[in-house]
Amino acid sequence: MHILWIKTELLHPVDKGGRIRTYQMLRQLRREHRITYLALDDGAGGPEAIERATEYCHDVVAVPFAARAKRTKGFYWELLQNLASPLPYAVAKYRSPALTRELRRLVRAGDVDVIVCDFLFPSLNVPSDLGPPVVLFQHNVEAAIWERHAQVATHPVKRLYMREQWRRMRAFEGRECRRFDKVVAVSREDCAVLARAYGLRDVEEVPTGVDTDFFRPSREVARNRNEIVFTGSMDWLPNEDAVAWFAAEILPRIRAQVPDAHFTIVGRTPSQPVLDLARTHRDITVTGSVPDVRPYMERAAAFVIPMRVAGGTRLKVYEAMGMEIPMVSTTIGIEGLPVRHDAELLVADEPEAFAAAVVRLLREPALGARLAADAAKRVRAEFGWREVASRFASICGALRTERRVRVPA
Repeated sequence: MHILWIKTELLHPVDKGGRIRTYQMLRQLRREHRITYLALDDGAGGPEAIERATEYCHDVVAVPFAARAKRTKGFYWELLQNLASPLPYAVAKYRSPALTRELRRLVRAGDVDVIVCDFLFPSLNVPSDLGPPVVLFQHNVEAAIWERHAQVATHPVKRLYMREQWRRMRAFEGRECRRFDKVVAVSREDCAVLARAYGLRDVEEVPTGVDTDFFRPSREVARNRNEIVFTGSMDWLPNEDAVAWFAAEILPRIRAQVPDAHFTIVGRTPSQPVLDLARTHRDITVTGSVPDVRPYMERAAAFVIPMRVAGGTRLKVYEAMGMEIPMVSTTIGIEGLPVRHDAELLVADEPEAFAAAVVRLLREPALGARLAADAAKRVRAEFGWREVASRFASICGALRTERRVRVPA
Protein backbone atom coordinates (compact mmCIF):
# COMPACT_ATOMS: atom_id res chain seq x y z
CA MET A 1 0.00 0.00 0.00
CA HIS A 2 1.26 3.48 -0.91
CA ILE A 3 0.41 6.03 1.79
CA LEU A 4 0.79 9.74 1.14
CA TRP A 5 1.23 11.36 4.56
CA ILE A 6 0.69 15.13 5.02
CA LYS A 7 1.87 17.16 7.99
CA THR A 8 2.73 20.75 8.87
CA GLU A 9 6.32 19.90 9.84
CA LEU A 10 9.25 17.59 9.34
CA LEU A 11 9.83 15.26 12.28
CA HIS A 12 13.41 15.93 13.34
CA PRO A 13 14.21 16.79 16.01
CA VAL A 14 11.77 14.23 17.42
CA ASP A 15 11.20 16.22 20.59
CA LYS A 16 7.49 16.70 21.18
CA GLY A 17 4.44 14.52 21.47
CA GLY A 18 2.90 14.94 18.03
CA ARG A 19 6.22 14.34 16.28
CA ILE A 20 6.99 11.33 18.46
CA ARG A 21 3.66 9.66 17.70
CA THR A 22 3.95 10.26 13.96
CA TYR A 23 7.62 9.24 13.84
CA GLN A 24 7.06 5.97 15.68
CA MET A 25 3.93 5.12 13.66
CA LEU A 26 5.65 5.78 10.34
CA ARG A 27 8.77 3.83 11.31
CA GLN A 28 6.55 0.79 11.79
CA LEU A 29 4.38 1.42 8.72
CA ARG A 30 7.48 1.90 6.53
CA ARG A 31 8.45 -1.74 7.07
CA GLU A 32 5.50 -3.02 5.04
CA HIS A 33 4.17 -0.05 3.06
CA ARG A 34 5.50 2.69 0.83
CA ILE A 35 5.41 6.07 2.58
CA THR A 36 5.61 9.43 0.82
CA TYR A 37 5.87 12.25 3.35
CA LEU A 38 4.68 15.71 2.30
CA ALA A 39 5.28 18.51 4.79
CA LEU A 40 5.78 22.20 5.30
CA ASP A 41 9.37 23.07 6.15
CA ASP A 42 10.18 26.26 8.04
CA GLY A 43 13.87 25.37 8.23
CA ALA A 44 13.85 25.05 12.01
CA GLY A 45 15.10 21.47 11.91
CA GLY A 46 18.07 22.29 9.69
CA PRO A 47 19.45 19.97 6.98
CA GLU A 48 19.19 17.00 9.34
CA ALA A 49 15.40 17.16 9.24
CA ILE A 50 15.40 16.20 5.55
CA GLU A 51 18.47 13.97 5.64
CA ARG A 52 17.00 11.79 8.39
CA ALA A 53 13.50 11.63 6.93
CA THR A 54 14.36 8.25 5.38
CA GLU A 55 14.10 6.84 8.92
CA TYR A 56 10.32 7.10 8.62
CA CYS A 57 9.49 7.39 4.89
CA HIS A 58 10.73 6.36 1.44
CA ASP A 59 10.24 9.76 -0.19
CA VAL A 60 10.06 13.21 1.40
CA VAL A 61 8.68 16.34 -0.25
CA ALA A 62 9.42 19.47 1.78
CA VAL A 63 7.51 22.65 0.92
CA PRO A 64 9.26 25.86 2.08
CA PHE A 65 7.20 27.71 4.64
CA ALA A 66 7.77 30.80 6.80
CA ALA A 67 6.25 30.63 10.27
CA ARG A 68 5.97 33.58 12.62
CA ALA A 69 7.73 33.10 15.95
CA LYS A 70 5.45 33.52 18.94
CA ARG A 71 5.41 36.82 20.81
CA THR A 72 7.07 38.77 17.98
CA LYS A 73 5.69 41.85 16.20
CA GLY A 74 4.90 39.77 13.13
CA PHE A 75 3.07 37.22 15.27
CA TYR A 76 0.87 39.86 16.89
CA TRP A 77 0.21 41.46 13.50
CA GLU A 78 -1.03 38.10 12.20
CA LEU A 79 -3.28 37.76 15.24
CA LEU A 80 -4.73 41.19 14.49
CA GLN A 81 -5.32 40.32 10.84
CA ASN A 82 -6.98 37.07 11.86
CA LEU A 83 -9.76 38.97 13.61
CA ALA A 84 -11.43 39.36 10.22
CA SER A 85 -11.10 35.68 9.30
CA PRO A 86 -13.65 32.91 9.93
CA LEU A 87 -10.76 30.52 10.57
CA PRO A 88 -9.05 30.03 13.93
CA TYR A 89 -5.53 31.45 13.89
CA ALA A 90 -4.00 28.07 14.81
CA VAL A 91 -5.31 26.77 11.46
CA ALA A 92 -5.13 29.84 9.22
CA LYS A 93 -1.39 30.28 9.75
CA TYR A 94 -0.74 26.99 7.91
CA ARG A 95 -2.47 27.92 4.65
CA SER A 96 -0.11 26.98 1.80
CA PRO A 97 -1.14 26.96 -1.88
CA ALA A 98 2.28 25.43 -2.58
CA LEU A 99 1.44 22.43 -0.41
CA THR A 100 -1.84 21.97 -2.26
CA ARG A 101 -0.03 22.05 -5.62
CA GLU A 102 2.49 19.42 -4.48
CA LEU A 103 -0.32 17.27 -3.15
CA ARG A 104 -2.13 17.34 -6.50
CA ARG A 105 1.11 16.60 -8.35
CA LEU A 106 1.83 13.54 -6.21
CA VAL A 107 -1.71 12.20 -6.62
CA ARG A 108 -1.54 12.67 -10.40
CA ALA A 109 1.37 10.22 -10.46
CA GLY A 110 -1.38 7.65 -10.10
CA ASP A 111 -0.24 5.14 -7.50
CA VAL A 112 -1.33 6.67 -4.17
CA ASP A 113 -3.69 4.32 -2.34
CA VAL A 114 -4.53 6.37 0.76
CA ILE A 115 -3.87 9.94 1.89
CA VAL A 116 -3.41 10.69 5.60
CA CYS A 117 -3.87 14.24 6.85
CA ASP A 118 -1.95 14.22 10.13
CA PHE A 119 -3.58 16.65 12.60
CA LEU A 120 -6.37 19.05 11.75
CA PHE A 121 -4.08 21.96 10.85
CA PRO A 122 -2.90 20.95 7.34
CA SER A 123 -6.44 19.98 6.31
CA LEU A 124 -7.24 23.41 4.86
CA ASN A 125 -4.67 22.58 2.14
CA VAL A 126 -6.31 19.25 1.23
CA PRO A 127 -8.90 19.51 -1.60
CA SER A 128 -11.96 17.27 -1.64
CA ASP A 129 -11.54 16.06 -5.25
CA LEU A 130 -8.22 14.20 -5.03
CA GLY A 131 -9.49 10.70 -5.84
CA PRO A 132 -7.81 8.44 -3.26
CA PRO A 133 -9.57 8.16 0.10
CA VAL A 134 -8.38 10.60 2.77
CA VAL A 135 -7.97 9.84 6.48
CA LEU A 136 -8.01 12.69 9.00
CA PHE A 137 -5.78 11.62 11.90
CA GLN A 138 -7.03 13.57 14.92
CA HIS A 139 -4.45 13.53 17.73
CA ASN A 140 -6.82 15.75 19.74
CA VAL A 141 -10.31 17.14 19.75
CA GLU A 142 -9.01 20.60 18.96
CA ALA A 143 -12.16 22.52 19.89
CA ALA A 144 -12.08 20.98 23.36
CA ILE A 145 -8.59 22.42 23.93
CA TRP A 146 -9.74 25.94 23.07
CA GLU A 147 -12.89 25.57 25.16
CA ARG A 148 -10.78 24.76 28.19
CA HIS A 149 -8.41 27.63 27.44
CA ALA A 150 -11.44 29.92 27.60
CA GLN A 151 -12.58 28.32 30.85
CA VAL A 152 -9.26 28.80 32.69
CA ALA A 153 -8.40 32.25 31.28
CA THR A 154 -8.53 34.90 34.02
CA HIS A 155 -8.00 38.10 32.03
CA PRO A 156 -11.30 39.19 30.43
CA VAL A 157 -9.71 40.11 27.10
CA LYS A 158 -7.85 36.81 26.89
CA ARG A 159 -11.02 34.94 27.87
CA LEU A 160 -12.99 36.71 25.13
CA TYR A 161 -10.28 35.92 22.56
CA MET A 162 -10.14 32.25 23.59
CA ARG A 163 -13.91 31.93 23.37
CA GLU A 164 -13.89 33.31 19.83
CA GLN A 165 -11.07 30.95 18.82
CA TRP A 166 -13.05 28.08 20.35
CA ARG A 167 -16.15 29.05 18.33
CA ARG A 168 -14.15 29.17 15.10
CA MET A 169 -12.29 25.92 15.84
CA ARG A 170 -15.51 24.09 16.60
CA ALA A 171 -17.05 25.19 13.29
CA PHE A 172 -13.91 24.40 11.27
CA GLU A 173 -13.24 21.06 12.95
CA GLY A 174 -16.82 19.93 12.38
CA ARG A 175 -16.68 20.78 8.66
CA GLU A 176 -13.34 19.04 8.16
CA CYS A 177 -14.28 15.90 10.06
CA ARG A 178 -17.46 15.52 8.01
CA ARG A 179 -15.81 15.92 4.61
CA PHE A 180 -13.07 13.28 4.92
CA ASP A 181 -13.57 9.58 4.24
CA LYS A 182 -12.44 8.46 7.68
CA VAL A 183 -11.55 10.10 10.99
CA VAL A 184 -9.12 8.35 13.31
CA ALA A 185 -8.92 9.46 16.95
CA VAL A 186 -6.54 8.41 19.72
CA SER A 187 -9.03 7.22 22.34
CA ARG A 188 -12.57 5.92 22.75
CA GLU A 189 -13.43 9.13 24.58
CA ASP A 190 -12.25 11.27 21.67
CA CYS A 191 -14.21 9.07 19.26
CA ALA A 192 -17.34 9.61 21.33
CA VAL A 193 -16.80 13.37 21.55
CA LEU A 194 -16.22 13.69 17.79
CA ALA A 195 -19.27 11.57 17.01
CA ARG A 196 -21.48 13.49 19.40
CA ALA A 197 -20.23 17.00 18.59
CA TYR A 198 -20.03 16.65 14.80
CA GLY A 199 -22.47 13.88 13.95
CA LEU A 200 -19.77 11.51 12.70
CA ARG A 201 -20.76 7.94 11.89
CA ASP A 202 -17.34 6.66 10.92
CA VAL A 203 -14.64 7.47 13.46
CA GLU A 204 -12.23 4.83 14.78
CA GLU A 205 -9.69 4.63 17.58
CA VAL A 206 -5.94 4.07 17.24
CA PRO A 207 -4.43 4.45 20.72
CA THR A 208 -1.18 6.07 21.76
CA GLY A 209 1.91 3.88 21.97
CA VAL A 210 5.36 4.12 23.50
CA ASP A 211 8.84 2.78 22.78
CA THR A 212 8.92 0.27 25.61
CA ASP A 213 12.57 -0.62 24.97
CA PHE A 214 13.74 3.00 25.17
CA PHE A 215 11.63 4.09 28.12
CA ARG A 216 12.95 1.68 30.70
CA PRO A 217 14.96 2.58 33.84
CA SER A 218 18.72 2.10 33.66
CA ARG A 219 18.99 1.32 37.41
CA GLU A 220 22.10 3.50 37.36
CA VAL A 221 20.51 6.80 38.47
CA ALA A 222 19.88 7.35 42.17
CA ARG A 223 16.35 8.45 43.03
CA ASN A 224 15.99 11.75 44.89
CA ARG A 225 13.23 11.17 47.45
CA ASN A 226 11.96 14.77 47.26
CA GLU A 227 12.28 15.40 43.51
CA ILE A 228 9.14 16.08 41.45
CA VAL A 229 9.30 16.25 37.65
CA PHE A 230 7.16 17.30 34.69
CA THR A 231 8.10 16.70 31.04
CA GLY A 232 6.61 18.18 27.89
CA SER A 233 7.01 20.76 25.14
CA MET A 234 7.14 23.99 27.09
CA ASP A 235 6.07 26.27 24.25
CA TRP A 236 2.64 24.57 24.18
CA LEU A 237 -0.05 26.50 26.06
CA PRO A 238 -1.65 23.54 27.91
CA ASN A 239 1.75 22.53 29.33
CA GLU A 240 2.56 26.13 30.21
CA ASP A 241 -0.74 26.44 32.04
CA ALA A 242 -0.12 23.13 33.86
CA VAL A 243 3.25 24.07 35.34
CA ALA A 244 2.11 27.60 36.22
CA TRP A 245 -0.90 26.20 38.09
CA PHE A 246 1.28 23.61 39.84
CA ALA A 247 3.82 26.25 40.90
CA ALA A 248 1.19 28.67 42.20
CA GLU A 249 -1.41 26.39 43.77
CA ILE A 250 0.10 22.97 44.46
CA LEU A 251 3.83 23.24 45.14
CA PRO A 252 3.43 25.59 48.14
CA ARG A 253 1.07 23.07 49.73
CA ILE A 254 3.60 20.29 49.15
CA ARG A 255 6.45 22.32 50.62
CA ALA A 256 4.39 23.06 53.72
CA GLN A 257 4.73 19.34 54.51
CA VAL A 258 7.96 18.51 52.64
CA PRO A 259 10.11 21.68 52.91
CA ASP A 260 12.90 20.43 50.65
CA ALA A 261 10.63 19.31 47.81
CA HIS A 262 11.92 20.45 44.40
CA PHE A 263 10.12 20.72 41.07
CA THR A 264 11.96 20.23 37.75
CA ILE A 265 10.34 21.22 34.46
CA VAL A 266 11.92 19.39 31.52
CA GLY A 267 11.06 20.28 27.94
CA ARG A 268 11.92 22.10 24.75
CA THR A 269 11.61 25.83 24.12
CA PRO A 270 10.28 27.08 27.46
CA SER A 271 8.30 30.28 27.07
CA GLN A 272 9.24 33.37 29.06
CA PRO A 273 6.51 32.78 31.67
CA VAL A 274 7.91 29.30 32.26
CA LEU A 275 11.49 30.60 32.53
CA ASP A 276 10.25 33.18 35.02
CA LEU A 277 9.08 30.39 37.33
CA ALA A 278 12.70 29.38 37.95
CA ARG A 279 13.72 32.99 38.53
CA THR A 280 11.04 33.62 41.15
CA HIS A 281 10.95 30.20 42.87
CA ARG A 282 14.11 28.75 44.38
CA ASP A 283 12.47 25.32 44.45
CA ILE A 284 11.89 25.16 40.68
CA THR A 285 14.35 24.29 37.91
CA VAL A 286 13.59 24.78 34.20
CA THR A 287 15.99 22.77 32.03
CA GLY A 288 14.93 23.72 28.51
CA SER A 289 15.74 21.20 25.80
CA VAL A 290 17.71 18.17 26.97
CA PRO A 291 19.26 15.35 24.92
CA ASP A 292 17.50 12.68 26.99
CA VAL A 293 14.59 13.08 29.42
CA ARG A 294 15.07 9.68 31.02
CA PRO A 295 17.70 10.60 33.66
CA TYR A 296 15.45 13.40 34.91
CA MET A 297 12.53 11.01 35.15
CA GLU A 298 14.52 8.22 36.76
CA ARG A 299 15.90 10.35 39.58
CA ALA A 300 12.48 11.79 40.55
CA ALA A 301 10.25 10.34 43.25
CA ALA A 302 7.06 11.63 41.59
CA PHE A 303 5.97 12.51 38.07
CA VAL A 304 3.17 15.07 37.90
CA ILE A 305 0.62 15.77 35.15
CA PRO A 306 -1.29 18.82 36.45
CA MET A 307 -3.17 19.45 33.21
CA ARG A 308 -6.22 21.72 33.24
CA VAL A 309 -6.41 22.04 29.45
CA ALA A 310 -6.59 18.68 27.72
CA GLY A 311 -5.42 17.54 24.33
CA GLY A 312 -2.10 16.43 22.98
CA THR A 313 -0.72 12.94 22.66
CA ARG A 314 -0.37 12.29 26.40
CA LEU A 315 2.76 10.30 25.59
CA LYS A 316 4.23 11.49 28.87
CA VAL A 317 1.86 9.14 30.73
CA TYR A 318 3.10 6.01 28.96
CA GLU A 319 6.71 7.19 29.06
CA ALA A 320 6.50 7.60 32.84
CA MET A 321 4.88 4.17 33.11
CA GLY A 322 7.76 2.66 31.18
CA MET A 323 10.30 4.48 33.37
CA GLU A 324 8.65 3.04 36.51
CA ILE A 325 8.10 6.44 38.10
CA PRO A 326 5.07 6.98 40.36
CA MET A 327 2.57 9.48 38.93
CA VAL A 328 -0.09 11.93 40.05
CA SER A 329 -2.40 13.35 37.37
CA THR A 330 -5.57 15.33 37.03
CA THR A 331 -8.49 13.58 35.38
CA ILE A 332 -7.94 15.73 32.30
CA GLY A 333 -4.25 14.73 32.18
CA ILE A 334 -5.16 11.06 31.57
CA GLU A 335 -8.39 11.72 29.68
CA GLY A 336 -9.01 8.95 27.17
CA LEU A 337 -6.27 6.65 28.47
CA PRO A 338 -7.12 3.24 29.98
CA VAL A 339 -5.35 3.88 33.29
CA ARG A 340 -6.92 3.91 36.75
CA HIS A 341 -6.60 5.69 40.05
CA ASP A 342 -4.71 3.65 42.66
CA ALA A 343 -3.78 1.07 40.03
CA GLU A 344 -1.22 2.67 37.69
CA LEU A 345 -1.22 6.15 39.29
CA LEU A 346 -3.00 8.53 41.67
CA VAL A 347 -5.62 10.96 40.33
CA ALA A 348 -6.56 14.28 41.95
CA ASP A 349 -8.14 17.42 40.52
CA GLU A 350 -8.13 20.07 43.24
CA PRO A 351 -4.89 21.69 44.46
CA GLU A 352 -5.23 20.37 48.02
CA ALA A 353 -5.93 16.82 46.90
CA PHE A 354 -3.20 16.91 44.25
CA ALA A 355 -0.64 18.12 46.77
CA ALA A 356 -1.71 15.44 49.26
CA ALA A 357 -1.27 12.72 46.60
CA VAL A 358 2.24 13.94 45.77
CA VAL A 359 3.16 14.06 49.46
CA ARG A 360 1.94 10.47 49.82
CA LEU A 361 4.34 9.36 47.08
CA LEU A 362 7.22 11.28 48.61
CA ARG A 363 6.58 9.82 52.07
CA GLU A 364 5.47 6.31 51.15
CA PRO A 365 8.07 4.72 48.82
CA ALA A 366 6.30 1.36 49.02
CA LEU A 367 3.12 2.87 47.55
CA GLY A 368 5.09 4.47 44.75
CA ALA A 369 6.92 1.23 44.00
CA ARG A 370 3.63 -0.69 43.75
CA LEU A 371 2.03 1.82 41.40
CA ALA A 372 5.15 2.06 39.26
CA ALA A 373 5.57 -1.72 38.94
CA ASP A 374 1.93 -2.25 37.95
CA ALA A 375 2.09 0.63 35.45
CA ALA A 376 5.28 -0.69 33.83
CA LYS A 377 3.87 -4.19 33.50
CA ARG A 378 0.77 -2.90 31.77
CA VAL A 379 2.42 -0.50 29.34
CA ARG A 380 4.90 -3.14 28.16
CA ALA A 381 2.14 -5.67 27.57
CA GLU A 382 -0.36 -3.45 25.76
CA PHE A 383 1.03 -0.26 24.26
CA GLY A 384 3.99 -0.95 21.97
CA TRP A 385 4.18 0.96 18.66
CA ARG A 386 4.09 -2.15 16.44
CA GLU A 387 0.57 -3.01 17.57
CA VAL A 388 -0.57 0.61 17.21
CA ALA A 389 0.76 0.94 13.65
CA SER A 390 -0.77 -2.39 12.65
CA ARG A 391 -4.18 -1.12 13.72
CA PHE A 392 -3.73 2.08 11.69
CA ALA A 393 -2.62 0.13 8.60
CA SER A 394 -5.70 -2.09 8.85
CA ILE A 395 -7.97 0.96 8.80
CA CYS A 396 -6.18 2.39 5.76
CA GLY A 397 -6.27 -0.96 3.96
CA ALA A 398 -10.01 -1.38 4.53
CA LEU A 399 -10.63 2.15 3.25
CA ARG A 400 -8.60 1.48 0.10
CA THR A 401 -10.50 -1.75 -0.56
CA GLU A 402 -13.84 -0.04 -0.01
CA ARG A 403 -12.96 2.75 -2.46
CA ARG A 404 -11.88 0.23 -5.11
CA VAL A 405 -15.17 -1.67 -4.75
CA ARG A 406 -17.18 1.53 -5.07
CA VAL A 407 -15.18 2.78 -8.06
CA PRO A 408 -14.05 -0.22 -10.14
CA ALA A 409 -10.88 0.32 -12.22
